[in-house]
Amino acid sequence: MDDTTRYQRLLDRYREGDLDRRSFLGLIGAAGMAYGMQTPFAKYASAQSVGQVRFDGWGGVVSEAFREHAFAPFTSKTGTEVVDGTFSGGDEYLAQVRASQPGEYNIAHLSGVFDYARYANFDLTTALNLDNIPNMELVMTRLVEPYRAITPDALSAVPYDYGTTGLAYNRKYISDEEMREKGASILIDEAYKDRIGGWSDWRTRVWYGALQTGQDPNNIEDMDAVWDAIRAHRDLALKYWGSGAELMSLLAEEEIYVTEGWSGRIAALQEQGHDIGYYDPPNGFGWQECLFVIKGSPVAACEELLNFMLAPETSIAVAEGQNYPPALDATKVDLGAKIPTLPAFDATGTLSGLTFADPAYWNGNEADWSKTFSRVQRGY
Repeated sequence: MDDTTRYQRLLDRYREGDLDRRSFLGLIGAAGMAYGMQTPFAKYASAQSVGQVRFDGWGGVVSEAFREHAFAPFTSKTGTEVVDGTFSGGDEYLAQVRASQPGEYNIAHLSGVFDYARYANFDLTTALNLDNIPNMELVMTRLVEPYRAITPDALSAVPYDYGTTGLAYNRKYISDEEMREKGASILIDEAYKDRIGGWSDWRTRVWYGALQTGQDPNNIEDMDAVWDAIRAHRDLALKYWGSGAELMSLLAEEEIYVTEGWSGRIAALQEQGHDIGYYDPPNGFGWQECLFVIKGSPVAACEELLNFMLAPETSIAVAEGQNYPPALDATKVDLGAKIPTLPAFDATGTLSGLTFADPAYWNGNEADWSKTFSRVQRGY
């Protein structure tokens, strides 16, 4: 659809009352229609796009924490509106961004350094002026280094939180001792057939397949054994889950007894009173998330939001709401009482206890492994 057609459809919606003036101007500005196109509203849309920043994240308790503790206070303080969107998976969202008009998407809550590398490979980066984000000085150096290795001249994102994809289990049926003894292999234990779950994500399935076959996830030597382990898990699992909300529901309703899961979501279940244990096996899947500014965005407004979100009072409130430790260095900032109790929390600022995916290794195998997992998921 060309810009003229897109504009005309939005104009029709505005005239029919489906859109108020603010939303209408914001949409044509976000879609990039204010550039190189003289419409009656073009000069206003350009100004409106600066007063509005779009943010896309993972939904559920994570997005709720952002809305309550970051976006609403930021809008109250600055007058800049944060348009909040959600996505269910990184691959689908990247495809949407690549198909969009410049400026349609602004900031994304991306998972893992490999996502940062993928966006850089597709020329979707910006050059942030860190002088405008002074709170970056409070962020753990260990979290910043992987991004600088990919884009040494300038950063396009700021680290924001971290966690692990460890093993979650119902203590009514599985003891802590059994979990420590079996580790990742419990996900292919026939004793729990049809009570096992798993995320329908090729990276996670390959990572755990490596652990189940005694291999280094960042240096797999026998992929046939990994695929066999993934098939064994598939055949024993009740179902793959596709979102954090579904993960929590399956465990809370006792439809499954064990699965790998995201540390913050499991902490949320524990807060709700569910007796769910959490265990990070050796070489468990550590990850960090960043706030990535996409090419074509209003950079100055984005920098202002990022600095606000990295401020200790905001970052701590969001972390307590979403149950993932913030990127702030605990040796520089007092993180309060709750954050040190969260799964995966590191008090040293070094994150030496976590294993992260090597972005070059995993991105280099993405085409082959994602395609093969798609076939395995369908029963091959």
